[in-house]
Amino acid sequence: MILLVGLAFVFLRGNAALAGYESAPFNLIRKDGKFEVRDYPALTVVETSMGSGGNTADGSFMRLYHFITGRNEANQKIAMTTPVFMAGNGTNATMSFVMPVKMKSGAVPKPTDNSLTVRELPAGRFAVLRYSGGRNAKNQANSLIRLQTWMAKEGMRTKATPVYGYFDPPWIPTFLRHNEVMLLIDAEKP
Repeated sequence: MILLVGLAFVFLRGNAALAGYESAPFNLIRKDGKFEVRDYPALTVVETSMGSGGNTADGSFMRLYHFITGRNEANQKIAMTTPVFMAGNGTNATMSFVMPVKMKSGAVPKPTDNSLTVRELPAGRFAVLRYSGGRNAKNQANSLIRLQTWMAKEGMRTKATPVYGYFDPPWIPTFLRHNEVMLLIDAEKP
């Protein structure tokens, strides 16, 4: 009983912590269990490179966090949003914070850290799989295979590399975490 009460507390605390965060907007086109097809508008992000192999120990998260807490040319604080996007691998791995919807790319203050870039991600249709667990290569690979298998069954093709979205702070137990893998759908082919 104590374990159940403790788990309920952790779950509610985690969801309460996220309740105030704006999430990247999308239109749900289709849902099939944990799989979804979504249309995303263009999103403004602040992006930085990650250590080789997508290693977050290089300080990539903190560079982005410092930017939104006022280390930018305007000394402007910017609300945290979800998810934190991670894409690429090796020397091409990046981490991005989505800017609040009200902040178009022209309204985002210029970074004072030259390892940060403000850019706009183009609008697109994505196949998405929601999964739980910690952020590690095994979970990412397994979730990507599941998404690709579902997409093949549905006759969908992708034209991009996967993007991973992470929604939860590190103190949320891994089995309660909300993660997603996303693949841009090739609109020219079914």
